[in-house]
Amino acid sequence: MDLKKALLRYKPGASARTHLFVAALIWSVVGFFLLINGFFLTLLQGKLWYGALGLILGSAKTFFILDRVARKNVKRIKEFEDKVCIGSVYSWKTWMLVGAMIILGRFLRTTVLPGEVVGLIYTAVGWGLMLASRLMWLEWKRTP
Repeated sequence: MDLKKALLRYKPGASARTHLFVAALIWSVVGFFLLINGFFLTLLQGKLWYGALGLILGSAKTFFILDRVARKNVKRIKEFEDKVCIGSVYSWKTWMLVGAMIILGRFLRTTVLPGEVVGLIYTAVGWGLMLASRLMWLEWKRTP
């Protein structure tokens, strides 16, 4: 058996519906933890209004940026044939962006920025991801 056939045989393939589920779950879980950490940081600083501002900014980010990204990803996934590798839930470009965001998030924790500012950023990004994930959840629910 040649290498290509072996790789195809053992690749972790999944349906488009499964890809939609995984994409929505990742955005929701990451968003939830960022949101909780953001609120915790603002609460520790005694400036919960930064958290409220984060919700407003996160909503704006969702409606102006993340909804477009989510729709594009849903469209891409809906065009998949069955048994596409589960890692294809996001494009290579998106996976690279995820890596950059993880590094940036860790960097933010080590900067001299005040905790409430870091909390505001985490809250905005977390809420934005959670809110935009609704589009993927809706499409997952509609897909047979």
